[in-house]
Amino acid sequence: MCTVPLAPSIEEEVHPDTAAFYRRALQVLSDAGVPFLVGGAFAHACFTGIRRNTKDLDLFIRREHLDRVQDLVRAEGWRTELPYPHWLAKVYAGEDFIDLIYNSGNGVTPVDDLWFQDNPEAEVLGVPVKIANMEDGFLSKAFIMERERYDGADIAHLLHANAEHLDWAGLLERFGPNWRVLLAHLTLFGFIYPGERHRVPAWVMDRLLQKLAAEIAQPPAVDAHVCAGTLLSREQYLHDVEQLGYIDGRLTPASTMTPEDIQVWTEAIPARQQQHAVDGPGALTPPGVPTTAAGEPIVLPPPA
Repeated sequence: MCTVPLAPSIEEEVHPDTAAFYRRALQVLSDAGVPFLVGGAFAHACFTGIRRNTKDLDLFIRREHLDRVQDLVRAEGWRTELPYPHWLAKVYAGEDFIDLIYNSGNGVTPVDDLWFQDNPEAEVLGVPVKIANMEDGFLSKAFIMERERYDGADIAHLLHANAEHLDWAGLLERFGPNWRVLLAHLTLFGFIYPGERHRVPAWVMDRLLQKLAAEIAQPPAVDAHVCAGTLLSREQYLHDVEQLGYIDGRLTPASTMTPEDIQVWTEAIPARQQQHAVDGPGALTPPGVPTTAAGEPIVLPPPA
């Protein structure tokens, strides 16, 4: 297990009252022996040295520990919410909050036992903690391609600072059937830093390109009317699933989301909320949910 330095000014970038809340929460969970990992801006600072203001603290936990964590923080007098049951809960102390994350917004990357292997250690706000591994941070950020938020720059900086230290074999395994997303980010890294292309192992690129060549050589898929763009953005591909009849990629085995999860996550889009304010409340049909004659959702097999 390695120890990584925390960017030295990170504590100065958090308001003292907010820092006290974060510090106490970290200590409470540590004292209770609840496994958790620090991610988000704190972890990014550890691995890249890039410091930025953060509006919250991201803690990764297993889903089965959520009830225990909620009991602990409520005992401190803090309020909890479960706005998106498929992927995160929140802890509030006044206006400050902590995200308790046990999946990704697209349901693709649940926090499992693999997240808790050989994690680096650091002191965050004076509390010794474990940090989410670079590979899991890479995986969770790779799918964030919203119009208002794109985490590709974080991935490029993570690679720039740590390419020689990544578990490349493990990263390939973690992406699994979503290897095209990994290939896209590695290709962009070579565009962003043309003088650093060699730092991505040649065997990694060779393996991904071989998979691409093999896929291109295959005949068109029988069940090809899927839009996996919803795994990258909850908003920008709604036209495809609502108007063009594509099957929502979140309703295939690529994701753990249900039609109800999708509806809640879609209705939380600011533009949708504004439209509700204009049109008045009303139930929305979950987007992109094709059904059988019996009304059951159609679920496709996982991609090869």
